[in-house]
Amino acid sequence: MGGEIPTFSLPLERGQMEATISSEAIPESDRDLVQRHRYGDAEAFDEIYQRHAEMIYNLAYRLSGDEDQASDLAQEVFFRAFRHLERFRGRSSLKTWLYRVGLNHCRSRLARRRWFFVPVAEGDPTEGLQLVDRRRDPEARAMAGERDQILHRALAKLPLPFREVVVLCDLEGLTYEEIAEVLGVRIGTVRSRIARARGKLRVLLDTMPQEGLP
Repeated sequence: MGGEIPTFSLPLERGQMEATISSEAIPESDRDLVQRHRYGDAEAFDEIYQRHAEMIYNLAYRLSGDEDQASDLAQEVFFRAFRHLERFRGRSSLKTWLYRVGLNHCRSRLARRRWFFVPVAEGDPTEGLQLVDRRRDPEARAMAGERDQILHRALAKLPLPFREVVVLCDLEGLTYEEIAEVLGVRIGTVRSRIARARGKLRVLLDTMPQEGLP
């Protein structure tokens, strides 16, 4: 194992993430970083963290629905990844492996602590969940925030297995093949689960105010 367990600070600002990634003319591959970590290079895991912290925070945030809980969950995921990176064998991408570690940990913690997705209260746009791109202008951020709140109210009502596939596919942008690897199921199961989840989500959205939704 490489070095001591680092201290993480989540979430990262998007600009910080981009600046870190673009600082190298030719970024090393994830597999090279894993190899450096195995040989005891502490900076290698720092780079892995910088590349993937926002991804794991977003996953935790979209599953838990709470910023503070998401920060705790994401930090715990990276502690687990640090301790168990030796188990990564390169049969999938490091991104997929981290998603699997993150999803399994979030499932466990959400069940044990009874953390549930808390819907945004109707008529209170100042509270709740904000998945807003900070690079947008104020008006665009406000519109995106409204869409996020409506979407999250609907997601809150989905059973966790359906919420997971919607988050992984439609919010995180994973392919069906990647989702199958993360969940450990067949692609046919992924297709079926996504179709059912989208159908349920569509019904839920139909019962909610549609202002702000595309």
